Amino acid sequence: MSAWVLPDHIADVLPSEARHIEELRRQLLDTARSYGYELVMPPLLEHLESLLSGTGEALDLQTFKLVDQLSGRSMGLRADTTPQVARIDAHLLNRRGVARLCYCGPVLHTRPDRPHATREPLQFGAEIYGHAGIEADIESLRLALDCLQAAGVRDGAVVDLADARIVRALLADATQDAAVVARVHAALAAKDASELRAITQDFPAASREGLLALVQLFGDAKVLDEAQQALGKVPGVEHALDELRLLAKYQLDGARISFDLADLRGYAYYSGMRFGIYVPGAADALVRGGRYDEVGAVFGRNRPAVGFSLDVRELVGVLPARPLRAAIRAPWRDAAGLRAAIAALRAQGETVVCVLPGHDSEIDEFHCDRELTEQGGQWNVLPI
Repeated sequence: MSAWVLPDHIADVLPSEARHIEELRRQLLDTARSYGYELVMPPLLEHLESLLSGTGEALDLQTFKLVDQLSGRSMGLRADTTPQVARIDAHLLNRRGVARLCYCGPVLHTRPDRPHATREPLQFGAEIYGHAGIEADIESLRLALDCLQAAGVRDGAVVDLADARIVRALLADATQDAAVVARVHAALAAKDASELRAITQDFPAASREGLLALVQLFGDAKVLDEAQQALGKVPGVEHALDELRLLAKYQLDGARISFDLADLRGYAYYSGMRFGIYVPGAADALVRGGRYDEVGAVFGRNRPAVGFSLDVRELVGVLPARPLRAAIRAPWRDAAGLRAAIAALRAQGETVVCVLPGHDSEIDEFHCDRELTEQGGQWNVLPI
């Protein structure tokens, strides 16, 4: 095999795309900071038992595992950053009140989570710890939409809402068998009613009928009224539906609101409201988030938590390519005046490209629309 061939679903990022990704990373972090979120940088590598505590089988299967040559212990390369941030909130910050935390860094997946996806997403996320009220859910949704606006997604966003408590309530009296629950989740995600009938044939009638009803409960706000009629007598469901109604009343920057009460995609730690944000050009939800109040329990501090994440590399894929960055072309000379002029321009934030001898037309990533030219002993910037 050639030495330059990379593993499947792993790719180099070349200059124009890399610049776009880096600019987006800064915009997203700046947007989160404008809401009061503090940046954290968890490690890429952790002891396996810490990295996977309380996260479920899906994250376990997505995690690369290796042996630490120093300690002999099993370690993992993170496939998701949320459990790490929960650990930071629980053990390192240990604050009494609200903690708003954000991050942006690579994660690694053993397999792509959908066709044509990378196994090395650049995950940006923002999370609120310490507030159980719906205000935190609303803030998380608004921040997610503001991040997309800052990135350049102007129109066509659809916020799809669900709630993990609905399926949990329907399964509470039916089964606690993890394998059966996993099959139910898979059938609901695929909206496979025939498979769901086969799995639930021994379930109590209320649970079975409710789960089968979920397959059809997707669409606009009328879905919540239909769910109220079909599932309202199941303990806990009415409260979840009321919170979804309340979320739907908020004007989320012009985004269209829809519902899919059978949507269980993502990691198993979600405990309440869940959302996905769909935008034109993306094959699946570009942003996923929700409430995961139980994620910190394994670290000894069960705090309310809500947040979201997205892949910056995937986000770049749905945005128009950015034009080449404007730059100033300068000659390569060992002259004090020229060096001083270049240094002053760079200090002002300009890009100045010194053209090496014999390479006048080889600048690829930058569009040199101006030139540093000597006139009467002074160096001036003139348009090309």
